Amino acid sequence: MKKQVILIHGGSTFDLYKDYLAFLNNLKIDLNRYKRTKWSDSLRQDLGSRFDVLLPKMPNPMNTKYNEWKILFKKIAFLLDNNVILIGHSLGAIFLAKYLSENKFPKKILATMLVSPPYDGEGMDESLGDFILTKSLDRLNKQGGKIFIYQSKDDPIVPYSHLKKYKKALPNAIIREFKKRGHFDQLKFPELMKDIKGL
Repeated sequence: MKKQVILIHGGSTFDLYKDYLAFLNNLKIDLNRYKRTKWSDSLRQDLGSRFDVLLPKMPNPMNTKYNEWKILFKKIAFLLDNNVILIGHSLGAIFLAKYLSENKFPKKILATMLVSPPYDGEGMDESLGDFILTKSLDRLNKQGGKIFIYQSKDDPIVPYSHLKKYKKALPNAIIREFKKRGHFDQLKFPELMKDIKGL
């Protein structure tokens, strides 16, 4: 039987609607950005036929709201198989951390993989809005399966200091630290692929 892998992408969130409009007005468009591929685009191909990769489009990725994502994710969760592998990148990672620390997941989780996960708003230029962690991560620790955290020291979006907070909250997590991977917007992510295939 194929192992299911579900990837929750990142996004942006704003405390006020006027901040979102200001962001859109000041946004510099680079058409090359729309041509670029990264590791998530080739996840199916890189993992191969033993895995069933699901890439749901979460609501309003340019102005995300936690409750909207929660509603959709809850519907998806009930349809998943046991021993699912959950991956979250950036805002998608803190979403998984928050959701799994506040809610009982209906299926058995084989692994939870958090890539560049913000922990709180400290030191960040962007708001985390209602994605802020409000509870301990004990429930995530109990139901999240094997927990992996991937963080680079030169991440321009999520300060490296956030990793220390995750280490304290999730002492059994497997930590993958890097020096020059930025926000993991690279074409390939061999370490992540190796960890998934090794489960």
